Amino acid sequence: MIAAGRDATPTSRAALAELCELYWPPLYAYARRRGHAVEEAQDLTQAFFTRLLEKRAVQVADPQRGRFRSFLLTSFKHFAANEHDRGRAQKRGGGERPLSLDFEPVEARYAAEPADTLTPEALFERQWALGVLDRVLATLRGECVDAGKEAIFDRVKDIVIGEKHPGGYAALAHALGTSEGAIKVMIHRLRRRYQQLLRAEIAATVSNEAEIDDEVRHLIAVLTD
Repeated sequence: MIAAGRDATPTSRAALAELCELYWPPLYAYARRRGHAVEEAQDLTQAFFTRLLEKRAVQVADPQRGRFRSFLLTSFKHFAANEHDRGRAQKRGGGERPLSLDFEPVEARYAAEPADTLTPEALFERQWALGVLDRVLATLRGECVDAGKEAIFDRVKDIVIGEKHPGGYAALAHALGTSEGAIKVMIHRLRRRYQQLLRAEIAATVSNEAEIDDEVRHLIAVLTD
């Protein structure tokens, strides 16, 4: 967030675009849960982030006044209300698309959420948390691919993120042609790297390192409540 809020430089523009990639799916889910139809939610989301990128509204975000996503959600609420008052939504940036948004998988994820069990705000938080974890897992997988360990990672990733694997370590060791001890060491290292990447991802959205632990705890709470 700090880099994104700086003056208009290539680095700050790239940082802002990266934040948009992280936060637009939760805001789209929020709009859908608020009752907006698919096309209207798409229009609102595209128009909001087009404006954010063009006007650099993120520069007014005060790190001392709460989490960046809270600022973004409040801004989106105001934007949607203003668009409703005008009786229209800007059609996906008026033909200009500084940020390409792939709505199909995000709508599919929204459709998979239980109906009416979460408020729009709670769903926004949940989608944010899932998005963070997806990005972290994708980064970790990319590192494994670069190291020539793509097939191994795809076999063990469920255990790395805390899920159970049928047969446990012994079954994995047999499938991969290695020892159970080697599998345990590998998963331990991947989990440690996963945690490092998660902290790095969170660090980009807070104003200081002291807030990282609070955000990690919040993310876990959002997904376990």
